[in-house]
Amino acid sequence: MNETLKQKALGDHYRVAIIGAGVGGLYLVKRLTDLGIDVVLLEGEGGVGGTWYRNRYPGARFDSESYTYGFSFSKSLLNEWHWQERYSPQPENLRYFNYVVEKFQLAEHIHFNCWLTHAHWQEAERHWWLALGDGRQLKADFVISAIGLLSVPTKPRYEGVDRFKGDSFHTFEWPDEPVSLEGKRVGVVGTGATGIQVIGEIAPIVDSLHVFQRRPNWAAPLNNSAISGAEMDDIRAKYEEIFEFCSKTPGGFAHEPDRRGFWNFTREERVAFWDELYDQPGFSIWLANFREIFTDERANAEFSDYIAGRIRARVRDPKIAEKLIPKDHGFGWQRVPMETNYYEAFNLPHVHLVDLNETPITKVTESGIEISEGLIALDLIVYATGFDAVTGAFNRIDIRGVGGRSLREKWAEGPETYLGTLVSGFPNFMMVAGPQSASSLSNFPRAIEIGGNWIADLISHVMGTGCSRVEATEEAEAEWTAHVAEMYEALLMRKGKGWFTGYNSNLDGHTGERIHYFVYNGGAPKFHETLRSVASENYRGLTMS
Repeated sequence: MNETLKQKALGDHYRVAIIGAGVGGLYLVKRLTDLGIDVVLLEGEGGVGGTWYRNRYPGARFDSESYTYGFSFSKSLLNEWHWQERYSPQPENLRYFNYVVEKFQLAEHIHFNCWLTHAHWQEAERHWWLALGDGRQLKADFVISAIGLLSVPTKPRYEGVDRFKGDSFHTFEWPDEPVSLEGKRVGVVGTGATGIQVIGEIAPIVDSLHVFQRRPNWAAPLNNSAISGAEMDDIRAKYEEIFEFCSKTPGGFAHEPDRRGFWNFTREERVAFWDELYDQPGFSIWLANFREIFTDERANAEFSDYIAGRIRARVRDPKIAEKLIPKDHGFGWQRVPMETNYYEAFNLPHVHLVDLNETPITKVTESGIEISEGLIALDLIVYATGFDAVTGAFNRIDIRGVGGRSLREKWAEGPETYLGTLVSGFPNFMMVAGPQSASSLSNFPRAIEIGGNWIADLISHVMGTGCSRVEATEEAEAEWTAHVAEMYEALLMRKGKGWFTGYNSNLDGHTGERIHYFVYNGGAPKFHETLRSVASENYRGLTMS
């Protein structure tokens, strides 16, 4: 964060407190201050950016097109910013969000190093009491959570993790200072989306690389490229068209499903179509594909076999290739990691795949990682072991609603929300990109702006009616939770073992069984239409007093 930006002293009572200075928090502080509402934004880290502040590991970048990711609320911002790459890297993304803060003078509303530890609703006074990790306290009439979907890392649980004498860290905690990789013996534990990015980036640099894989993931080429000045000028001229198109696609991305019908084409024609998609940028191969790959097991199996063939063609060692091909789920049942030279990394003589199903990790020692076949000596260990997704950030805060009931207790058997935005029993508490919203399946800022506008309008409406309390009804919450589950019935994603459906065997007490549905997957347009409908019907499902 630019240290020349001036900040006000933290007050003791605000109309609205926003938690988290990532994409959602920054958008809401801008939106609410434009409405003239007294607001404070509390951020636990030392700067803005959320995901892009913390995830500084090599290879971290957008998987949605850069020019579809930025904020759309300001034409001058759109005209001023030049995205340098089609899929922008973390350092550029962080610069962008700091630029937004400076341009719109948001820093005076933001307070850093403010870790929220307690948020307790005071029914008699109709406000929230908030406590910070350093002992400071404040009150807020409304609290908006913008704490992120993937902001609590799951740490490795191997015996001896603390004994290792070299450098080791989770990707989420990659050091601020440069990390020397040249000439190092490196181990990467995990081959999820983050591990795939790291491995492709560092493989050519290190002396040796051991990849510890428990469960392979499908991945497809990002096909990133630079954006020239002329191309950026053309993008600026088409921004309204770009954002309008994104608003109509299921995920808010610059890709929409092909509706011509999988079975209306021959196998040869389908392969020719997939060959085209495979060479196109980003999520084309997933989201611009035939709709049937999301719903029809035969169609998905044929397409998964096609992708497996592409992997075999890229990895020279047939045995390694087979280990990198998932056998327990089809392509697109989980969010697809986008990669750059990931599969080619395994063609390098100094890169070694360690299949943890065959040779599990027994412990971490002072000098490396010991597997069942012996010790692998390492200088650096990178843990790409994922996140306590969606609800993890809520669980580490003591959030208590009416009668002192904790949110963690309420969600013990799975999250229950109304529209992924409000929770029965927790008045004046709202979530941007909360559980059961469409945000985590969407191009994030596109969903944030719509959801953020809805929250801002609701708060403005409550204040305008002279009310001081708004809450979702239990009936509306139960109906929405049931609807979220119902929307999975037709999709193969219901069989996925990713965080969308509550799988995380890296967590204490989790064995990998389905916990619950985290994400609304009826599509962003349908979700946004539901928000509009609820508002137009005098905010049905809510009580105000």
